[in-house]
Amino acid sequence: MKYIVLIFLGFSMLFGLEGQDKIFECSKIFQERKGELLVELERIDEQRQALEALKIATDELLNKKETALNAKEGDVNAKLETITQKEATIKEMLAANEKALETMKSLKMDKVAQTYSKMKPSAAAGILSTLEAPEATKILSSLKPKTVGKILSKMEAQKASKITLLLTQTVPNK
Repeated sequence: MKYIVLIFLGFSMLFGLEGQDKIFECSKIFQERKGELLVELERIDEQRQALEALKIATDELLNKKETALNAKEGDVNAKLETITQKEATIKEMLAANEKALETMKSLKMDKVAQTYSKMKPSAAAGILSTLEAPEATKILSSLKPKTVGKILSKMEAQKASKITLLLTQTVPNK
């Protein structure tokens, strides 16, 4: 058993010396390549710094563009609000103008109706016969039925029938 231990120790020493030679060779190779590795580390560090600088510049540019975009979006929203308000104002004005126009048309039609109701039926029939049937119908629809009957009886039969047909299709104003 002593011999086995001695043999084992001998082999261990023998292999240990070979391992030290390998370690010494690795250290020698590392020392030789140490300069190359340092240069490579410096290059990697420079690239990392350049990448960080690029990232910072990109972030700053992105922030500036985002700020500008937000400002423009605010301007657009403000303009849209202004346009919406103006559109509402215009719609209100348009409704008021249409109402005023309708009132004016109604007053005008009342005056025309008063004029025709004061005329003799034969004179009114003569004038209305020269008008287009739709125009004559508008005027007659604003008159009282009794007056309309008198005027239609004084008109030509064909013209009176056209106007009568149109009168049945319209809603009377009065």
